[in-house]
Parts: sequence; C-alpha cells; structure tokens
Amino acid sequence: GRHRVVGLGTRLKVMDENCSCCVCLLYVLLCCSALLVVTFALSKVLIVIFTWRKKREWGYDGRHRVVGFFHPYCNAGGGGERVLWQAVHALQSRYPLVRCVIYTGDTDASSKDILNKAHSRFGITLSKEDEIHFVYLKLRKWVEATRWPRFTLLGQSVGSMLLGMEALLKLCPDVYIDSMGYAFTLPLFRWLGGCKVASYVHYPVVSCDMIDRVSSRQASHNNAAFIGRSRILTFLKLYYYRFFAKLYGAVGRCNNVAMVNSSWTRDHIARLWSPAACVVVYPPCDTSAFQQLPLARSDKVLRIASVAQFRPEKDHSLQLKVIAELVNTFPLEKGETVRLVLIGSCRHEEDQQRVQDLKREAEKLGISNQVDFLLNISYAELQKELGRSLVALHTMWNEHFGISVVECMAAGCVMVAHDSAGPAMDIVVDWEGKRTGYLAKNTAQFVSCVTEALQLTEHERIELVAAARESVQRRFSVQVFEDSFIQATELLFVR
Repeated sequence: GRHRVVGLGTRLKVMDENCSCCVCLLYVLLCCSALLVVTFALSKVLIVIFTWRKKREWGYDGRHRVVGFFHPYCNAGGGGERVLWQAVHALQSRYPLVRCVIYTGDTDASSKDILNKAHSRFGITLSKEDEIHFVYLKLRKWVEATRWPRFTLLGQSVGSMLLGMEALLKLCPDVYIDSMGYAFTLPLFRWLGGCKVASYVHYPVVSCDMIDRVSSRQASHNNAAFIGRSRILTFLKLYYYRFFAKLYGAVGRCNNVAMVNSSWTRDHIARLWSPAACVVVYPPCDTSAFQQLPLARSDKVLRIASVAQFRPEKDHSLQLKVIAELVNTFPLEKGETVRLVLIGSCRHEEDQQRVQDLKREAEKLGISNQVDFLLNISYAELQKELGRSLVALHTMWNEHFGISVVECMAAGCVMVAHDSAGPAMDIVVDWEGKRTGYLAKNTAQFVSCVTEALQLTEHERIELVAAARESVQRRFSVQVFEDSFIQATELLFVR
C-alpha cells in the first residue's frame, strides 16, 4: 500500500510539472500573439499616418486612385523598364484621376533624370510627368545578388520583404503592381496594406527547368560546377529549390491579377502559382520606329548585333566563342570584315565588372579587334546600330520573352536566337508559311546559323526579314500591349 501511495505521488508530481510546462507554453504563445497583434496594429497606424502625409504633400485627394509600381531598378534601361513606362503611359491615358507612384532604389537620380532617360532610351513621352511621383528606397542593397553569395534566391526574397516594408511604410497605394518580380512583397501590400495587388511577371524566380538542370547536375550560372560534381550537394540544392518553389507559389497566390509576358512564362507560373487567371500580355515593342529603317544593307562590314543587359544569364561569352569560330571559318570577300557589336545597359558595378571580364575573354580568343562594346546608348543610337547590322544574335537559354529579339527583327536584322522559351515559342516562328529567323542551342549550331544567314543572297535575305518584320508588327506593338494591359487590370479599378 505504501508503494502505491508513493507511485501515486510521483505521478501527481509529474502531472503537476507537465501542467506547469503547458501553462508556460500557453503563456509564451499568448505573449507572442499579443506582440504580433500590437506590431500589426502599430504598423497599420504608421502606414495610415505616413500615407496621409505623403498624399497631402503631393496634392492627392479622395478622387485620386494611387497606383504604386514596385520597380527598384526603374532607371536601368532594360526591357523590364520599357514595360514599366509603357504601363504608366497606358494608365494615364485610360484613367484621368490615376496617379502613378514608382518605388525605386535609384537614389542617385532625380525624377527628372529618370523620366528623361525613359524618353531617351525608349522614345516614350509621358505627357503628365507632373502626375508621376517617386518614393526613394534606401534598402535596395538587400535585394542585390552580391549581398547573398549563398542561398541567393531565399536571401533576395527576404531582402525584398524588407524593401517592400520600407515602401509600404512610406506610402500605401490603392493598387500595387509588382513589375519587377519581387513576389514576396505581395502579402505585405495585400494583407497589411489592404491594397489590390497585381504582378507583371517577366520570368519565374524558380522554374521547373532550373530544377531539372540541378537534377541533371549541369553547371550553369545558377548551379556551380562543384555542386554538380557532388551527389550530396545536388540533393540538398534540389530540396532547397523545391522548398523555395512552395514558398514562391504561396506568395504568388496573393495576386488579384497575374500577368505574364510569354507562353513559356505562363506555363511555369500557372504550375507554380495556380492563379485564378493568368493573362499573357506581350511586352511593348516599339516596332513602328524600327520599321522605318531600310531593309537593304550595303556596308562592307558584316555587323552582328547583340542587344542585352550585361547579366550572366544572357551568356555573352557564348557570343564571343561564336565570333571567334566564325572569324576563322567564314569566307570573306575582299574588303569585308566581321564585327560583333555588344549593345546593352549596365545597372551597377557588378555589370561593369562583367563587361571587363568579357573584354579580357575577347583578348584571349584573339578577337578584341572584332568586338565593340556599346554601353547605355540612347534610343537613337540603338536604331542607328540595328539599321546597319546584317544579323542579330541572342544567346540566353530560356529567355522569358525577348523584347530585343522583336526589335532586331523589326529593324531588318536576320535573327539568330536560342532555341528555347520566348524566342522559340512566341517570336521566331514561321509567319504565313515563311521563315522569320534561325534558332540554335549550342556553339556549333549558332556558328552554322550565322554562317547561313551571312551567305543568304540579297533577295533571300530581304524576303526573310520582310516576313519577320510583318510578323512582329502584327503581333507585338505598343498599342497591343497597352490595350491588353488595360483589359487585364480593369478588375483592380472597380471600387
């Protein structure tokens, strides 16, 4: 009996200790919940106060609808920036009481400088410049790849949430549009800011193709060679990518409207986000300006143009290898020379370093005298260069769309693009039974295609580029983009 009493006492003591642990745990949970509620409420109060002050400063009243574009690199001068400014133009033309606000990290440029560059680079004239305002963000460094040498996707996504929170605290819009691919900002603006939110997706941050490349252990710009050589590291990276894909899908489903720029992007976003609607809105391509260029080319210099930002995924290195091979194999007539003209914008020091690396590579290949680098040139200079180029080269694997591909085709260049994604599925396709360009996947194929393009007779070349020009004119234009963008976003402006 004595043993039973002792055993009962021990059990009661254990139960008492368990109850104490449960009470402590419950207390901690209640405290954390209270802290979250207080933080949420305080954030809402601060957002309301700061937004009211900013709207008052800019002269906004209850009639105005504020549309915020999250575009931290709005002064970069690439295809994504063309989409941004054409979207702003479309909204201003359609809705007189809409006021557009750009969240940017370009703190070294004034609003006038940014708008002037948009006009110079893209030929876009915004008639209501005084109705466009900029919210300057100081935390942009947290979304740069150099800040996150390891776990870059996850690090940049966390960084984008910090940057998004800074943007939201400075001004909460009525409609929020992520126009640069920072999907992890969407929950902040929808649930904390109470905004209607939309995305214009240029490419998925993570895709099934990326996962497949890691799985097959191929070295690429986003899969280091040492990882590809290790089974264990490959397994861990696959797990990381799949985990991130789940997170990316969760935040993407916060969208009220999801717009994508190509069939390839639509297929991947539909699989990752499963949005209620996924609308293809082809990017604005100013084909009208390039269509004024003559199709005839008479220069003895056989120019091969490349138009792309100096980013690793654009694979400029492949272009140098193609030219090095071409210089040694292509039969030139007397007085003829082959030149590769690399045209693109540099966003920051990292891009500048990449250009220097490419120049050194050209020297090693012995073609430095056959390669020109034209950085951050104006729209007029771009037209001039494309107007005298015979061939255009685009080597990015899985280019989401390829505005520069369209521009080169409209300018009368024979297009040689990578046989994947946007160029293969939407752009360099037969038009009314006629060829519009060439597609290739590796160095040998690119050399073969460029050689064939340079050897076309004048009649054959004119027939090909005329079909290419008509194709892009009918399918991709500024007006087609603006009409599609307005139609896709109408839901956001229903009060």
